[in-house]
Amino acid sequence: MKLVRRQFLHLAAGAAALSSLPRISRAQTYPSRPVRIVVGFPPGGVTDLYARLIGQWLSERFGQPFVIENRPGAANNIATEAVVRAPADGHTLLMLNPTNAINATLYERLNYNFIRDIAPVASLARSPFVMEVNPSVPAKSVPEVIAYGKVNPGKLNMGSAGVGSPLHVAGELFKMTAGINMIHVPYRGSGPMLTDLLGGQVQLAFDPISSSIEYIRAGKLRALAVTAAARADVLPDIPTVGEFIPGYEAIDWSGVGVPRSTPDAIIAKLNAEINAALVNPKVMTRLTDLGSTPTLLSPADFGNFIAEETEKWGKVVKFAGIKAE
Repeated sequence: MKLVRRQFLHLAAGAAALSSLPRISRAQTYPSRPVRIVVGFPPGGVTDLYARLIGQWLSERFGQPFVIENRPGAANNIATEAVVRAPADGHTLLMLNPTNAINATLYERLNYNFIRDIAPVASLARSPFVMEVNPSVPAKSVPEVIAYGKVNPGKLNMGSAGVGSPLHVAGELFKMTAGINMIHVPYRGSGPMLTDLLGGQVQLAFDPISSSIEYIRAGKLRALAVTAAARADVLPDIPTVGEFIPGYEAIDWSGVGVPRSTPDAIIAKLNAEINAALVNPKVMTRLTDLGSTPTLLSPADFGNFIAEETEKWGKVVKFAGIKAE
């Protein structure tokens, strides 16, 4: 009986070892073919630029093409669903950003569950928005905007890149925490919004620093505050919103995700290579030029951050009664 039991345990141990071999070998040989990086926005935007920057790095490190696939539409939902339904083998990546966290509450019916169906791989970078006004607006500081808004409710128009966009919810968070009312004017993208802000058709907006910085420097727009917890290096004299409204923070962020069942070994391999990119001087300089700060996180820490962002923006969407168009 002892011999039989010993043989059984030996065979069981061997079977367990063999069952783990496919997962290990997949990680060792990954990637075995070109990898798609799916971007839910058109070429030329900041998310697309991040994807091309990290895609080039990964191509050089892995010796396989990392091909950018732009699938714009439905506020990143088309791209996200495509990745959710892709094989979970590490050969389809998704560029993540705040829209994913916002959409989880903004859309009542999605064909996927973002937190459940997408596994976080690595964070890339974070950057603040800038709260800015047309120079015709008399307010020259955040407290003056709040005072003006309370005395003149509904007279300030706030432009955004669209209903439920990160720029929109950043503004709604400001309205909520400052206790003022501004009329939201949605546009189809930040480009048209910026054009009307420069022309005075709207008075105030939250915008990525990278797209507004030259107008601010030229005096065509007045920067009142940045939305991160700390001041921005490119606008060191501009305060944060949090200096006037404690706890206020709204940031743009980016990262990489994969279908949920992707092997942990592949996720760890991708995370290590992406984090190596973020400490490379050339990559760091490029991200800094875009007004971003490289942000290294483990998959678990990035997942915790995404969960916090999803909960935070879910509360704002509900409080402001934002509905997807």
